[in-house]
Amino acid sequence: MADMSPAAVTQRLRIMGELWELSVKLMNSQVVSSHASMTKKDRGLAVQDAIRKVLFFDWDPIGVSKLGDLDDEYDAYIASIYRILVSSRSEDDIVNRLNQIERDSMGLSGTDAAKLRPVARKLLELDVR
Repeated sequence: MADMSPAAVTQRLRIMGELWELSVKLMNSQVVSSHASMTKKDRGLAVQDAIRKVLFFDWDPIGVSKLGDLDDEYDAYIASIYRILVSSRSEDDIVNRLNQIERDSMGLSGTDAAKLRPVARKLLELDVR
């Protein structure tokens, strides 16, 4: 059952705003030469999909990848990960953000940072330009 407390609803609305901002930024971003044949919108969608796949298959703290048809389960977190990938590009920032999501949004105890580092490195390998 979804948490409908005012704090949880506010958190979800904030995340939706972040996703909207990410979508606008991705659509307005410059296309790099290696992706010259793609439109800005297609490139933005490709970046979102790449982040989505890492979160779904490599991070997956609640094990939904085993259920199959829930590949959008972590979409609410794409924007905050994207911001790190285009700004600080810090492995520690990504690890901390994933841990924060697990604790604050999912109610989990949080994963050991050492287990999150491979996920952070995989995200850092993505071409988000």
